[in-house]
Amino acid sequence: MCALKMHPDEAEIDASLVQRLISRQFPEWADLPVERLESAGTENAMFRLGCDLVVRLPRHPGAVGSIEHEQRWLSLLGPRLPVAVPEPLGRGTAGEGFPWPWSVYGWLDGRNPAAGALDAPETLAKELADFIRALRRVDAEDGPSHYRAVPLSARDTPTRAALAQLTGAVDTEAVTALWEEALRAPEHTGPPVWAHADLSPGNMLVSEGRLSAVIDFGCTGVGDPAVDLIVAWNLLPAGVRDTFREAVGADDAEWARGRGWALSISLIQLPYYWDTNPVLAENSRHVIREVLAE
Repeated sequence: MCALKMHPDEAEIDASLVQRLISRQFPEWADLPVERLESAGTENAMFRLGCDLVVRLPRHPGAVGSIEHEQRWLSLLGPRLPVAVPEPLGRGTAGEGFPWPWSVYGWLDGRNPAAGALDAPETLAKELADFIRALRRVDAEDGPSHYRAVPLSARDTPTRAALAQLTGAVDTEAVTALWEEALRAPEHTGPPVWAHADLSPGNMLVSEGRLSAVIDFGCTGVGDPAVDLIVAWNLLPAGVRDTFREAVGADDAEWARGRGWALSISLIQLPYYWDTNPVLAENSRHVIREVLAE
């Protein structure tokens, strides 16, 4: 069966399609079982292939560019990072009625962490900071830009449009004041650096309370690194945010921009995914509550 669609232009993707694509393009894996993975991801459909592989297919046209993006940049970034990242093992092409490229990666063990249910939050805060700092150290000279590299002011129109949709569902007056405060933070003036740009709980894996992998590098690029601070509000509890901030080395302006990014992303996500992605919608509500509580 196909999963519930989140976008109006989504393709029909199910296990039988994936099995046909694998059989035609990667016959060496044709006998492996295919199983759809439960995921709160919005851009790609994920299927486990045997015990050691995973297939990732873009759900809609807007996600197609991330396939080539990851294939190109993960080989550069992966060896320089302190935790595992997806390893591209196969590049599929359009076929069997599926119109876009797709990828096969090595399987990574672990589970997604959940806000409010972390086994060792302080340890995780430090490990996330280590990951971010390692990513920032990678040479960014020839790195790609990303759509979350823009100044926060570029997010003002869609953020306010989302606030209008959320009237009565959140304290829009208080949230608007916090958004405007974030807009007043000084912009990033240093050189562009690498950022994952989508550090949500669904893009991290933990094992025995420790960060074991970071996945989904579709937004990755160079720009203002503040966007990676969103994890302070979408996952980490308030009690370890100072630990995370100190370990990552964020000054007041960067921290304010990071809070603004967390708020903007969540405000825009909430009305869009309200009915189609309850996990993401609830995490968006969580971020809004956490920012308001500060």
